[in-house]
Amino acid sequence: MMRAQAAYLEQNGVQWYLIAGDLFNDFQKSQQFVVDLQALLGAHTQVRWIAGNHDMVHGVSFDELENGRFAGYLHNRYVDIPNTNWRIIGNNGWYDYQFAANIPDTTTEDFLHWKRAFWIDRAIEQPISDLERTDLVLNQVKAQLSLAQAEQKQVVFMTHFVPRVDYLRFSDDNRFWNMANALMGTPRMGALLEQFDVAHVLFGHLHIHPQPRTFNGTTYYDQAVGYGLKRINEWQTTSFMAEWYQETQMLDLN
Repeated sequence: MMRAQAAYLEQNGVQWYLIAGDLFNDFQKSQQFVVDLQALLGAHTQVRWIAGNHDMVHGVSFDELENGRFAGYLHNRYVDIPNTNWRIIGNNGWYDYQFAANIPDTTTEDFLHWKRAFWIDRAIEQPISDLERTDLVLNQVKAQLSLAQAEQKQVVFMTHFVPRVDYLRFSDDNRFWNMANALMGTPRMGALLEQFDVAHVLFGHLHIHPQPRTFNGTTYYDQAVGYGLKRINEWQTTSFMAEWYQETQMLDLN
């Protein structure tokens, strides 16, 4: 699969390949995948990634997620594309339960209890609350965007969690899904990105294959392939590679 991806990227002349998280349920496996793919591609295609919630479940601490200097890992960092004024900024992102505001009389403790009972993120260790982690993320992003603005850079921003409510599904008779929306991301991220006139935003996390959409001059692309399992099959095609070909977004920044 890695060789097939490398061949496709090379055939299409891709210079920067960006992965918005959720490769494995183990950070070290995800990191090794990035290293091995980069080795296959060589210098003509640069691979960068940020961590999704699945990558955070095993093999990494909170401090390493925030401060680790892993090859290709772009959380709270940026890279400038040579000979252009484009800058790629990465941040893993997080959530603050605001996407589930449609559920009345539900407290922060209710969302946390639900998360610990039903969601894979219960295995992710962190020394701060979800709301504090989201504030940290937004402060990091604001600082990076302010720097890019001061240096007159156009921005491609990469995150894992959902930046706008427009991509979520709501139901009057499906409380489970509505509660899950609490852990999808934060609307404050999209508002911040649009405040700074970010051109392109790549994200993951959702498995519903929405088409790219533009809000206030900012275009959002969901890269998630989703599950192709017997129990949960979210693919629109018949194989992983066919799904990957379909979901991979090509941006021409010339």
